[in-house]
Amino acid sequence: MTGTTGAPSARADMVRNRHLLLAAATAAFAECGVDVSMGEIAQRAGVAKGTVFRHFATKDDLLAAIMLQLLDRLIGAADRLLEADDAGEALREFMTTGVESLAADRAFCEVIGRPSLQHAEVRDAIDRLCEVVEALTDRARESGAIRSDITGTDIVLLLGGIHQTAAPLLPAQPQAWRRYLELAFDGLCSADARELPYPPPTVLRINDPSAVG
Repeated sequence: MTGTTGAPSARADMVRNRHLLLAAATAAFAECGVDVSMGEIAQRAGVAKGTVFRHFATKDDLLAAIMLQLLDRLIGAADRLLEADDAGEALREFMTTGVESLAADRAFCEVIGRPSLQHAEVRDAIDRLCEVVEALTDRARESGAIRSDITGTDIVLLLGGIHQTAAPLLPAQPQAWRRYLELAFDGLCSADARELPYPPPTVLRINDPSAVG
C-alpha cells in the first residue's frame, strides 16, 4: 500500500519541483542573464542543487525549456490574432507582444548562438512560430495593411532586431523599444516604398552555418 501511494506522491513532487525550477530560472535569467549559476537557481527555487540536474542535465537544457515557454506564448498569441477582424492591427499587436516579451527578458539575446536553440523541440517551435506568423502576415498583406514584399520570416527577424536596437537603452528607459517598433511598422506600411534590394528569406535557421537561406 505504501508503494502505491508513494509513486503518485513522488511524481507530484517531481512536477512541482520542475515548475519551481522553471519559474526561478526564468526570473533569474530575465533579470541577470544566462551567467546565473545552477546553484543560485536551485536556491531561488528552494530545492537542492542535485534536483536541478535531475530535471535538466545542463544549463542549455534548462535554457531550451525556457525558450520553449516563450515560443509557445508567441505562437499562442499569433494563433489568437488570426481571428481578428483588422489584419493590420493584428500584426501590429503581435509584434508589440513579441518585442515586449523579449525586452522583459535579458537572457534572450544571450541565448542566440547557444546550443539550447539547437534542441529539436526548440527548432520545431521556431518552425511553428514562423508558420503561424506567415499566416498572420499573409492576412495583413492581402488586406493592403502592409507592403506586398513582406514575409512572416521578415516579421520574426524584426522582433529580435527591434529588441536589440533598443537594448542599450532599456535599463534606464524600459519602454524605449516602442519607438523602434513604430519606426519599423511605419516601414512595413509604406505604400510608396522603394523595392527592397535583397530577396526575402525563405527559412529561418538561427545558429545554423547557413543562418537564413
